[in-house]
Amino acid sequence: MPLIDALRALASQLVLVHHLAFYGPLATALAVEFSDLSQWLIDYARMAVQIFLVVGGFLAARSLAPQGELLVRQPFALIGRRYLRLVLPFAVAISLAVVASAVADQWLDDPAIPAQAHLGQWLAHVTLVHGVLGVDSLSAGVWYVAIDFQLFALFALLLWCGRGRPWLSVLLVLMLVLASLFYFNRYPTLDNWALYFFGAYGLGAAAWWASAPGRLRLWLGLMLCTGCAALVEDFRLRVLLAVGVALLLAVGRRQEWLYRWPHSRVSAFLGRISYSVFLVHFPVLLLMNALFAHNSDGDPAAILWWLVVSWVVAIVAGMAFHRWVELPCAGWRLPSLQPYRLPGRWRLLRRRLF
Repeated sequence: MPLIDALRALASQLVLVHHLAFYGPLATALAVEFSDLSQWLIDYARMAVQIFLVVGGFLAARSLAPQGELLVRQPFALIGRRYLRLVLPFAVAISLAVVASAVADQWLDDPAIPAQAHLGQWLAHVTLVHGVLGVDSLSAGVWYVAIDFQLFALFALLLWCGRGRPWLSVLLVLMLVLASLFYFNRYPTLDNWALYFFGAYGLGAAAWWASAPGRLRLWLGLMLCTGCAALVEDFRLRVLLAVGVALLLAVGRRQEWLYRWPHSRVSAFLGRISYSVFLVHFPVLLLMNALFAHNSDGDPAAILWWLVVSWVVAIVAGMAFHRWVELPCAGWRLPSLQPYRLPGRWRLLRRRLF
C-alpha cells in the first residue's frame, strides 16, 4: 500500500522538522531569523501525529477484524505482541536518549536537555506508564508510543467484547469514536489516555470497514457527517485533518489506487523507517544542537545549513536504527503459554488414582 507508506513518510518528516524548530539553540536561532517558518512548524507540523493515528486505526482494522469480527479468540496475545513490537526498539531509543542527554549536557546549557535520568524513570517509560504517572519525558514525542499501545489494546478489547457478532464490534467502536470526538477530545487534560485520541484512531478503522467491496456509499457519508458534526460542535484543526485522512484512505481503497499510488521508492523507504526515525531523532537533535552552539556564527544561511544537516543526520540515524535495532527486535515473540503436559506414564497413573 504505497499510499500508507507515503502518509507515514510525510508524518514522520513533519514531526522531525517540528522538533527541529522547537528544541535547542538551533530552534531559537531559527525563530529569530525565520520567524514565520518557525511559527508554522511549531503550530502546524505537530498535527502530523493525526496521520499516524488514522493510519494506525486503518491498519489495525485490516489486520484484526477486516470484516468487523476479531479473527482470534483471545486478544491478549495480540496485545502482548504489540507491546513487544513497540517497546523493544523504544527501550533502546530511550537509552540512547539518556546517553545523548548526558553528552550534550557537558557542552550545552539548555532546557531541552532532560534532567539526569534515574532507574524508576526509565522503567516508567519501558512500561509505557510515563504519561499517566506524570514522569518527565526522556525524549521528545515518547507520549505517542504509550498512546499507540493504549489505542491498540482498547480497540482489540472492544472487538473481543463483540465476538461472534460483527455488528456489535463495529457499533462499540463507533460509539467510542463519537464519545471521543464530542467529549473526551475536547479536554486536553485527558491527553495521556487513549480516549482522547480514539476519535482519530476509530475513524481510521471505520475507513477500512466503510471502503470494503460491496459496502454502500452511505458509510462514507456517515463518516463525513460525523466529522462535520464534531467540527460544528467544536472546531479543531486536528479533527479536520483526521477526517480528511480517513476519507482519503477510504476512497483510495474503494477506487483501488491505495495499492498503486504514489510510485515512489523514496516515500516507500521513508515510510518503512518512519518509526525508527521517530524514535531516534531526538538524541541526534541534542547532539547537533550542541555542535551548533559551539560552531555557529549566527549567519542566516548557516542556520539553514545546520537545519538541513541535522535533518539528514536524523534520517541516516533512523536508517541505521531500523536496520540494526527495529528489524531484529521484530523477530522477538512472547513465550507460548501452553498448559504443561505430564509425561505419558504419569498421566496414566493420575487417571488410575483419580
